[in-house]
Amino acid sequence: MGFQQGLSGLNAASKSLDVIGNNISNASTVGFKQGQTQFADVYANSLNGSSGGTVGIGTKVSGVVQQFTQGNISTTNNPLDIAINGGGFFRMSTNGAITYSRNGQFQLDKQGNIVNAQGAQLTGYVANSAGVLSTGAAAPININTADIPPAQTAIINSVMNLDSRKLVPGTQTPVAIPPVITPTAFSPTDPTTYNSSTSIAVFDSLGNSHVVQSFFVKVDNLNAATPPTAPATIEWDVFATVDGVLIAGTGATTNSIGRIGFDNLGKLTVATPPFAATDPKAFKLTVPVGTGAVTPINTTVDIKYDFTGTTQFGSDFSVSKNTQDGYASGKLSKFNTAKDGTIVGSYTNGKTAVLAQVVLANFTNPNGLQSTGDNQWIETATSGNALIGPPNSGSLGTLTSSATEDSNTDLTGELVNMITAQRVYQANAQTIKTQDQVLQTLVNLR
Repeated sequence: MGFQQGLSGLNAASKSLDVIGNNISNASTVGFKQGQTQFADVYANSLNGSSGGTVGIGTKVSGVVQQFTQGNISTTNNPLDIAINGGGFFRMSTNGAITYSRNGQFQLDKQGNIVNAQGAQLTGYVANSAGVLSTGAAAPININTADIPPAQTAIINSVMNLDSRKLVPGTQTPVAIPPVITPTAFSPTDPTTYNSSTSIAVFDSLGNSHVVQSFFVKVDNLNAATPPTAPATIEWDVFATVDGVLIAGTGATTNSIGRIGFDNLGKLTVATPPFAATDPKAFKLTVPVGTGAVTPINTTVDIKYDFTGTTQFGSDFSVSKNTQDGYASGKLSKFNTAKDGTIVGSYTNGKTAVLAQVVLANFTNPNGLQSTGDNQWIETATSGNALIGPPNSGSLGTLTSSATEDSNTDLTGELVNMITAQRVYQANAQTIKTQDQVLQTLVNLR
């Protein structure tokens, strides 16, 4: 009789409708992977092992398989939201219990941990204070919101052009041939005693800023007792003030901090006194500080003042580079996640630092994962062991910050499937009705 076949068909169609309904209900669930109902026919075992001419006894649901295809990527306003583009799962930890998810909606808890809505912590590689990642075992990611410490200035790099047409500041005797120039004593408050100047802010060990203003004064080599031999060397004295106070340097001229020389092609040849034998185009700038900063126990900061690349051509004075490597302390203002999972923090002092790196996990058989709800799966013997690594490596996809992965449910397709499943259900119900009519006819025989 066809009751068994019709009943199995009703059960299978009902199960299919359940799966379709679940897919439709999760069409807006971030990271959801739609399910697909798979069926198998059913035959009764024969005593003699022969199945020829045997009529099947219906159908059954052989499995509900999730489709791990890529969902669309949608941007959000939350910098902590992360979308996976490609293979892999986020590795989550709840009190040491590991789960896996494609839902990248994250937030910070009060301890600075990156967590999902259920409180599970995102795991990855944590960076130390120097920004070096510990790429051993993955651990819950904690964002360190402490201020980044200051760094004392160690080097100033200045690249400029000093105008070779400039005369030595001073009084010139017009009738003398060659003209005799009587240099005037340098004064930072008298622009007639220097040719050019530039300034830059430097930092002590506590991150306090100090303004260093440098002054450049052309030196009269023509009046030297022994004129320079070819190629002639044209020199410039360098003076400096710190926060408006003149530095008593150790250069060739009183109070100068050093001297730089150029050949007759305008190229820098030497800085005197040199910072070191390996740095002939730099000299030491000793900056006094009065803010309690120590290096480690004194009241001065020694800086390498490097002029490499500076020229002396017949054109106006210009500065093409004037940088230093120190900075003040800074507060964490924001952070974002790169494609490779690296979480980079931006600080109010303009600096950036690596805070952590998100890891992903993949499986040989993702369909072997066991769903636990809340957009999470757990590892099983069927799925195989998790293969953990940084994004964009191996079979793992890349990450997109401030974005989430939409459900991969095809709403139009599911509505069509629902119509089909409904017709299948009706058809199986019709077979039962027909079989009932046949049985009723048989019972009514006299």
